[in-house]
Amino acid sequence: MVVWAAYLRPKPFPSLQTEGKGIFLTLISDIPMKVFILQTDIAWADPQANILRAEKLLEEHAPEEGALIVLPEMWATGFAVNPIGIAEDEGTSIALAWMKRTARERGCAVSGSLAVSVEDGSYRNRHYFVTPTCTHYYDKRHLFAHGHEDDFITPGREAVIVEWQGWRLLLLTCYDLRFPVFSRFGRAGEYDAIILVANWPSKRQHAWNILTRARAIENQCYVMAANRIGNDPQCLYTGGSAIINPLGEIVCEAHDETTIISTDLKHDELEAMRKRFRVLDDRDTDLYLRV
Repeated sequence: MVVWAAYLRPKPFPSLQTEGKGIFLTLISDIPMKVFILQTDIAWADPQANILRAEKLLEEHAPEEGALIVLPEMWATGFAVNPIGIAEDEGTSIALAWMKRTARERGCAVSGSLAVSVEDGSYRNRHYFVTPTCTHYYDKRHLFAHGHEDDFITPGREAVIVEWQGWRLLLLTCYDLRFPVFSRFGRAGEYDAIILVANWPSKRQHAWNILTRARAIENQCYVMAANRIGNDPQCLYTGGSAIINPLGEIVCEAHDETTIISTDLKHDELEAMRKRFRVLDDRDTDLYLRV
């Protein structure tokens, strides 16, 4: 089952504009969406310090109104597989409050996951997608049992697709990357891009590089993959955040450094790629839905 956190992308409609004495039409879907991925070292269990780090990067790069800002997995605490004493209460989280304030003040969407405790007493690795007017979320489905994440965190059950600036965006979190059936175009719903937030360690960097590109190619979509750098009590991280086009080509990529990478995504280019090589038309959708 797929949960839609926002409406499907409407069909393009023309807006009348004037320039000098001429009149021209602009298709709303042809307006690029600016994407900013923040790759940072994450201070362990210190939301306030991590908020300050994110703010510093945003001040240096100043995303424009309408942009999409993407943060890593558990960006406010580090990858706390045992969240007791580390996760914030969802209702009083300063990290979530900051995401909402940033979206509102900058007129942007902000995406990233947090370790939170929720009303039913459970802990979640919750991937938030926050706009100036709405807050949506996806709970990580595939918990990292190798690291005992499943001992403490309650998994989500459903894929979530959100909408921003005419783009349909599938939310994924870290280990989900290894399970392509869950995110398959059509089974997970129809979407234009994947937002993947992660704490993916350097010893498995090769898998990260291959799998992010594979998800883009097989689903003919953009992949916006946000990873971290630095250390936590278990692992070393060396980044590799990237924006990948539907051909599996790197549009922009970060290395082992604190930085922001950004680019413009154009819907007409995506649609042209899909029309030119119509792989998605040959999907066995009945089979995928039975899996």
